[in-house]
Amino acid sequence: MGTCPLSRHFRHVSYHTTLANLPPITATAPLAAALSAQLGAHRVLTAPEDILPYGFDGTAALKQLPTCVAFPRDAADVSFVLRLAHAHHTPVVTRGSGTGLSGGSVPLAGSIVLCLAKLDRILELDAANLTLRAEAGAITQKIFETADAAGLFYPPDPGSMKISTIGGNVAENSGGLRGLKYGVTRDYVMGLEVVLADGSICWLGSKCVKDVAGYNLRDLFIGSEGTLGVVTQVLLKLLPKPAARQTLLATFSAMDAAAGTVSAIIAAKIIPCTLEFLDQKTLRCVEDFARVGLPRDAAAVLLIETDGHPAAVTDEADAIEKLCHAHGATSVRRAATTAEATQLATARRSAFSALARLRPTTILEDVTVPRSELAGMIRAVEAIAQKHHLNIATFGHFGDGNLHPTILTDERDTAEMHRVESALADIVEETLKRGGTITGEHGVGLAKKPFLKRQLGDNSYELLRLVKRALDPDGLLNPGKIFD
Repeated sequence: MGTCPLSRHFRHVSYHTTLANLPPITATAPLAAALSAQLGAHRVLTAPEDILPYGFDGTAALKQLPTCVAFPRDAADVSFVLRLAHAHHTPVVTRGSGTGLSGGSVPLAGSIVLCLAKLDRILELDAANLTLRAEAGAITQKIFETADAAGLFYPPDPGSMKISTIGGNVAENSGGLRGLKYGVTRDYVMGLEVVLADGSICWLGSKCVKDVAGYNLRDLFIGSEGTLGVVTQVLLKLLPKPAARQTLLATFSAMDAAAGTVSAIIAAKIIPCTLEFLDQKTLRCVEDFARVGLPRDAAAVLLIETDGHPAAVTDEADAIEKLCHAHGATSVRRAATTAEATQLATARRSAFSALARLRPTTILEDVTVPRSELAGMIRAVEAIAQKHHLNIATFGHFGDGNLHPTILTDERDTAEMHRVESALADIVEETLKRGGTITGEHGVGLAKKPFLKRQLGDNSYELLRLVKRALDPDGLLNPGKIFD
């Protein structure tokens, strides 16, 4: 087994199947046969009809068939696959549920797809230390429900949480509707089990609230999109469950009024759990789809949720309602029951599904600007849509400045797709001009790769490449993602 240049910084872990006991790997061994011998034939897919679903993720218009798909059972299996891939100089693309929206898990021709969906166990809930340890394939919703059943709270809630895996969330540093108050996945990862490109199995982090021993290598792997190593286990921080929650839906006749309301809420030192918005195109689609009683003539709606101590929640909800009215809300609806609150939240969570019904191809963008630039950025997106003769709806996380301009198109229409590419470039350029970032939560992957150097600059961009070369010198881990 090779030695990683940074391996001295990692603590290795022993398993019931040690690396010494694994079958030998030779460069001449057929790839699929060697995988089947170690994992079992039922855990290796090679037939075209079987590997077809693993040739794409949730990103529109990106697809490529791999050589095979392997389903490991533990970190030792992952280690074997990576060593085998090294022997055959074969790329490895790690995958969870395939819900990513930047092409991060789209395979390369000739690659192995390493699907971690079978590593789906929740291994430990430690109420004394407010932690939960799970395998990388555990579904995000299951993690939330396990914590909830114990009176605890796992806050990150990506839109795909009912089917996304925690390993995928870590790989993309996923956000969600509760990001304004509670942050993103990175803020809840206390430890990781990672398999490096040479097959080394490492543990990074601990249950200690304070732990500053050495470089923070744990955070290096969060958001690395499978380009530096394969995350096989995650140790998560939990919080006490909020005692109360109040949901409000405010409607506005102008987007500027909605943006002004968001600024006023933050200026009043109120940090809601959720502060989301839908533009008119989106809310009309959502109303047709979900029938939640949204006013179709509104220019924008804000979905606002506050949580915490019951008295504080009541005070915050009252203050938010007054601020909404003071800044031009035409109506403010407060959920009277948990069922009604869930119904209102459905208005935001179903936005992508509702829009996807309109055209064959839905391209969900992901850019973030300072909150002060939100109204201007939305107007810029509308102008870009007109310029390129495209149908673009916008929704997203108004509280943290994360917008999702959603282009409704048809990837079979070559001329229109050229206009889509030009519009995406214009949206990114406008975002960077306003001091924003090319991705707030979906990652770089393939979709945003052409724009990364423009944001970072030459020296910072080269620093990323240096890290990649140090940890993956042969360039076999998810090659071509983030940068060429």
